[in-house]
Amino acid sequence: MRKKIGVFAAAAVLGLSMLFTACSAANASAGQAQTESGQTAQSAQAESAQTESEQAQSAQTEPAANPGGGDGVFTIAYAPNESTEQSTDARNGLAEDLSQVLGCKVEEIQASDYNAIIEALRTDKADMAYMGPLSIALGVERAGVIPIVMKAEDGDPEKAIYHSVLITSSANADINSIADIKGKTMAFVDPDSTSGNLVPTSEIIQAFPEENLNSDLLHTNGDFFEAVSYSGSHQAGLQAVVRGDVDVAPISDQILASEIANGNAAEGDVKIIHESDAIPAEAMVVAASVDEETRQLLTEFLTSYDNEAYFTEVIKKEGARFIECDLSDYEPIIELNQVINAAE
Repeated sequence: MRKKIGVFAAAAVLGLSMLFTACSAANASAGQAQTESGQTAQSAQAESAQTESEQAQSAQTEPAANPGGGDGVFTIAYAPNESTEQSTDARNGLAEDLSQVLGCKVEEIQASDYNAIIEALRTDKADMAYMGPLSIALGVERAGVIPIVMKAEDGDPEKAIYHSVLITSSANADINSIADIKGKTMAFVDPDSTSGNLVPTSEIIQAFPEENLNSDLLHTNGDFFEAVSYSGSHQAGLQAVVRGDVDVAPISDQILASEIANGNAAEGDVKIIHESDAIPAEAMVVAASVDEETRQLLTEFLTSYDNEAYFTEVIKKEGARFIECDLSDYEPIIELNQVINAAE
């Protein structure tokens, strides 16, 4: 028994010796780790301080948002279609609401036509504008404009479309379809109008393949049409048809519905003789000079804007709202414009 106890005691001493050795090593390792940890923390703090310093310097060099530009005024340009007497209060309402967000005065101007809007954006006489797809394509090319939000019925991206329709007087028994318009009088809207010029031009060319038409022929008196002109606005073209001044005119289906709803024409005054395929909806664009922070503020404001009077009176679509968009939404129109121009 004594021998066994001795063996156990020796084993215990050996075990304690190994334990003390292990503990000493562990303590030494822990001390080293603590030292290294302290050095790492100091290094991280130094790097963090350096990063914060660099960020502060970067923030000082980056320009702050300047929505009002040099004159302190943010300007929105509208085409004649959106500048009717009925829409004045609604446009002013948006300007007042937006001024609270941007922190500067906001005013709107009426441009004479789409080309004037593009020029105003190019020369910084306007900061934002409501434009049709063709004008957007031309604005990108001429002025580097940036689309930020587009119109969508009920705020549904699947409904961010509209159509171009050809109309004639309901009393005109000789014209009942697009096949009947050759040799008649036509009033397009504007050279830079999508539903008032580009799309109907394309639709007519497709409807008469045997005529070998191009845009130039369709816009020259005595070639395809007896006489052809530009009305200047969708509303003016509608009234020209109602009065009998011209036989045919293209118009946005949404503007036609709005004009009838506002009592500017009776539903029985005109008849639709052709409807185009879907067109991507109009959009708000900003000038290339508008900084990114301001663009983000505008996008957030417009996509949450729910003043029904604005969408009914200005945008011409009851229940519509703005949704975010970019240039890719308008690539079909850009391509169509290139095809039409190449055909000339």
